Amino acid sequence: MVIKVFLASSSGSTAIKKKQQDVVGFLEALKIDYAQLDIASNEDNRKWMRENVPGEKKPTNGIPLPPQIFNEEMYCGDYDTFFEAKEDNSVYEFLGLTPPPGSKKKEIVEAEQNGDVHPAELEDDDPGKTVETDAQDENAEEEEPAEEDEESRKVAEEEVQEEEEEDRVEDNHLVSEAEDELVSEEEEELRELEEEEEQASEED
Repeated sequence: MVIKVFLASSSGSTAIKKKQQDVVGFLEALKIDYAQLDIASNEDNRKWMRENVPGEKKPTNGIPLPPQIFNEEMYCGDYDTFFEAKEDNSVYEFLGLTPPPGSKKKEIVEAEQNGDVHPAELEDDDPGKTVETDAQDENAEEEEPAEEDEESRKVAEEEVQEEEEEDRVEDNHLVSEAEDELVSEEEEELRELEEEEEQASEED
């Protein structure tokens, strides 16, 4: 399979030239075999490119601009989608190629095919994640005393409430005793008055 890059060698647009150079330079850096097809000097190349770029990928005027990338007859994308794949480290998938041995993407693909390892396990090479996990553990340990303090506070509040309840019961008991004593004294006074009145009546 050959990667085909359609470009315009004599384009007057600086932006287009830069995009073409970015694509070609990146493919060379990855040692990916590709063929440059000039649409400026070859009408057949221009016609083939325009006919084979999917309709939804064409601009509003219907004329796609270079660079356009194909894998044989299969359309891969334009510069924007190529750039996104490059940022996502998925250029080989974008081009429809198998990642070379030793690359992380290759390891993930093989592991998925064998069903041995989840991709997240292969990608979990960032030591910062370990530090983050340790930090989370420390936070969890810090949160435990807070929970103990909360429980201690609740127990203390319950004890205070029980003491207040006992005090209220005791106060009510004392009030009742005082009222009983007061009633007894009043009854005693009434009884004495009645006896005095009876004695006075007998003397008369």
